Amino acid sequence: MKKIMILGASALQTPAILQAKKLGLHVVAVDMNPDAVGFKFADEKLIISTIDADAVAEAAKKNPVDGVITLATDMPVRTLAAVAATLGLPGISIENAKKATDKVLMREALAAANVPIPYFFKATNEEEFLSAVKTVVDMGYRCIVKPADNSGSRGVNLLDQYDEESLHKAFCYSKENSRSGAVIVEEYMEGPELCVETLSVNGTCYPIQITDKLTTGAPYFVEMGHSQPSQLSEETQNKIRAVAVAANMAIGNYNGSSCTEIIVTKDGPKVVELGARLAGDYMTTDLVPLSTGVNMVDSIIKISMGETPDYKAKFEKASAIRFFDAPHGKIQSITGIDEACAIPGVQRVAFDRGVGEQSVEIKNSGDRIGYVIAQADTPMDAIRICEEAMKKVIIQVVKE
Repeated sequence: MKKIMILGASALQTPAILQAKKLGLHVVAVDMNPDAVGFKFADEKLIISTIDADAVAEAAKKNPVDGVITLATDMPVRTLAAVAATLGLPGISIENAKKATDKVLMREALAAANVPIPYFFKATNEEEFLSAVKTVVDMGYRCIVKPADNSGSRGVNLLDQYDEESLHKAFCYSKENSRSGAVIVEEYMEGPELCVETLSVNGTCYPIQITDKLTTGAPYFVEMGHSQPSQLSEETQNKIRAVAVAANMAIGNYNGSSCTEIIVTKDGPKVVELGARLAGDYMTTDLVPLSTGVNMVDSIIKISMGETPDYKAKFEKASAIRFFDAPHGKIQSITGIDEACAIPGVQRVAFDRGVGEQSVEIKNSGDRIGYVIAQADTPMDAIRICEEAMKKVIIQVVKE
């Protein structure tokens, strides 16, 4: 029986574990949380941090696998590359994995390949940060600040005040969320935000679907909803696909998956960032199969095993997800879930936090407490169904 290593065993990685088991593979799951939900479905569990590349690669050397994948989070991509290099498996190289997980290296690689990106500057200390902010403002742009190496909107802040105290707080917020301590100051891009889901096989990148995004907006830009397919014009979508393919080739993502985030500015599509793995937020595990019939998880498993995936769309439908933004406080009750699930088109209503837990201000994706997923014939109908279902759910909290 062939073995596959799956980096991560949380709820977001569990679909990969279940799909691998469905394919008859022996699953080795890796997660630092001994109570990770996916462990109960795996054949073996390794309680190791998914970002400890050396430890995971050493474990893989002692217990060889035939493929390695991750999804939904960025930093395990470096570990994936280390395991693939150690065992000679398909996957992104160690050098290119760094480009895919460090926003500075990524932007440098994209710029070298003439892939459109925003103006940006790296800052490792507050003096460099202040200088970068001044440069961007003098160019006539608003500034957005991000950690060089994190995800889920952690540490992201759009500057709207430029006094000394506000700039100091913004710098500290991003730096605290940066593993390396470096932050990026860049041009704030305005326009529709999208994500392109792709699969790369032997150096050819195939765009599978384009996702329209809904965020909280300034200052944190946390994603609160997605819908497929994109409602932009076909001409614009063709430009978006071309940019996504060029971005994947620029960072050397030749075998695997990616979610390439793009904003359509007045100057055309520009890359926000690229994740060399399946997208999170249930975009690839749920929304893509619901809108195209393409099983992205099955595809990435097959790519990791050296096989050719079936990446062609089976149908043209629409799907959407919307996340709850509940009142802040201690959750006392959640009612109406059955009524919401009974609405035609609703695929799932789920909560990551329950009674007795806290509902807080949403500053990153980990602060969201639940979601609704729907399928329909058009994106607008899928969104409408999600919103209708959310109205059925009553979340009561007590402020503390």
